Amino acid sequence: MIGRLIDGRYQVRSRIARGGMATVYVATDLRLERRVAIKIMHGHLADDSSFKNRFVQEARSAARLAHPNVVNVFDQGQDFDMAYLVMEYLPGITLRDLLKDRGSLTPEQTIDIVHAVLSGLAAAHTAGIVHRDLKPENVLLADDGRVKIGDFGLARAVSANTATGQALLGTIAYLSPELVTRGVADARSDIYALGIMIFEILTGEQPFKGEQPMQIAYQHANDSVPTPSSKRPDVPVELDDLVLWATARDPDDRPRDAQVMLDQLIEIEKKTRSSETKTEFADRQTTLIAPTSQRIDRETQVIGTSARHKPKPPVGNATSAFSFAALKRRRLGYWLFGLVLLLTAGAGGTGWYFGSGPGAHLAIPATTDLDPVAATTALEELGFTVTPASRPDLVIPAGRSSGTEPPEGTLIRKGSTVTLFTSTGPKQLPVPDVVGISQSKANGQLTSAGFTVLPDSPTEFSSDKSRGTVLAVLDGAGAPLGPTYGEQQPITLVVSAGGIPDVTGKTVEAATSTLADVDLKAESGAQVFSESVAEGLIVKSSPPGGVVRPGATITLTVSKGPEPVAVPNVVGMPWGQAKKTLSGASFVLSYDASADLAPLLVRVTATDPAAGQLAKKGSTITVKFL
Repeated sequence: MIGRLIDGRYQVRSRIARGGMATVYVATDLRLERRVAIKIMHGHLADDSSFKNRFVQEARSAARLAHPNVVNVFDQGQDFDMAYLVMEYLPGITLRDLLKDRGSLTPEQTIDIVHAVLSGLAAAHTAGIVHRDLKPENVLLADDGRVKIGDFGLARAVSANTATGQALLGTIAYLSPELVTRGVADARSDIYALGIMIFEILTGEQPFKGEQPMQIAYQHANDSVPTPSSKRPDVPVELDDLVLWATARDPDDRPRDAQVMLDQLIEIEKKTRSSETKTEFADRQTTLIAPTSQRIDRETQVIGTSARHKPKPPVGNATSAFSFAALKRRRLGYWLFGLVLLLTAGAGGTGWYFGSGPGAHLAIPATTDLDPVAATTALEELGFTVTPASRPDLVIPAGRSSGTEPPEGTLIRKGSTVTLFTSTGPKQLPVPDVVGISQSKANGQLTSAGFTVLPDSPTEFSSDKSRGTVLAVLDGAGAPLGPTYGEQQPITLVVSAGGIPDVTGKTVEAATSTLADVDLKAESGAQVFSESVAEGLIVKSSPPGGVVRPGATITLTVSKGPEPVAVPNVVGMPWGQAKKTLSGASFVLSYDASADLAPLLVRVTATDPAAGQLAKKGSTITVKFL
């Protein structure tokens, strides 16, 4: 499939993923000159109308949604017996990949991702579409930070939620109780699946486990989902409540659709962010303000106590005493004000250092498929030190940036070193020598060696190689392969169609039929005289110069029979001598048999054809006598 041009428009470049219903490839839209993802239904499902209908339904369902958190669908069609779906291409990973890498996420990260998922899901529910297969594998995390829902392969209209024989389509770990018991799904079934996802994101594990799928299904139908905090104590109670609400066994006890749940999440988000802000403000007050207030209180108490216990000054000195106390308090105020300024400046400096100064933590930007110079500039402008390196890449063309280490999106300290990789193209692997062996064995060896063998193998006629034998191995551009080739890159095998059939001695009609049986065309060429091939039969067949492939035209040379010669002049000769002369010229003689009784006395008076006329060898000459 790699290298193939779909519907005259989409050039397949490499495979991204393979599922139960289809395989997804990266392709180039030659018309609009953009990279897309093309989803191609498996060939063995092409004859199943239900799968075809579901495939088309995915296109229609997703096309009805125009939302930044839903993967866009650009096109859908069929190329011969191959159904395909064209979607936007999002470089990045799935939520499942992220959970495998990190185990679980923080409550704040969970809220951010779930907010995006609920936004896209709310758009689907508003459009009357139920996804029915929500799971981390179908949540895409793009390199540029976007979060999108994909794979609407099981989506159905809300009005089509009757139980069917395929009720348990979807992933068992996320199926709602009503789907397990009654095969019925609506928007609340998506909410249940999302609740399971939130539990998994927060805890790193699914709430229900079992060795067999039916064990998990039984738990969905009969057990309640535990709170995430039972596995991870730092989970806020608000998220516990959200999970329990979303995963209630009775659909009526859940949010009626994604918009209702999104509204609640926004309230939780506001409260969570507000609590974080208040806590940080209280901590700063405790550090900066409380000690100052305590010092002021203590100084006031000391001054007051001293004044009460001191002897009363004379009346004339009262103003002096008051002035002395006021001066002391004023000096104390200046000192406290300076201390507050110092602490504030320190806090501001600390904030600058960690916010935008050398201690700041910044996210590594997306650099995939950029020019390395532009990628280096983008990283250095953020304050990172860039170390260049190279590595193979199956998707990114050679000479383009293929990512960084640490990966894009990672928060690291400003000034840290980032390794920027430049793609060297696919990894070069040794190519097995498969010329001269059968096509099936060659396919196995090349696939095991890490290459992609294209299904369409051209054939050539070969007089010394039996049918089905490999004649040549070509790359994606049709050139012969060298000793090494790129990993998973397309390979075309040229296979022998056997020898060209020998049609010598056959009629033109018979020769044409024989050649047509092996997909060769026939055309009549020159006619030649032949002493050995009868008139109207094929003397020889001439293939075109160079390689002969099915569909080529073979030129047939047809016999005109023996070449004609002039009739010898035997008039006046004795019959015996004339007979010997005419028979020696390969003519058949017709004459009066009585002439054989006196061959020396009987003389020839005329011949038909006459002497000097042209006649084919083997033709009849009539001889006349006196």
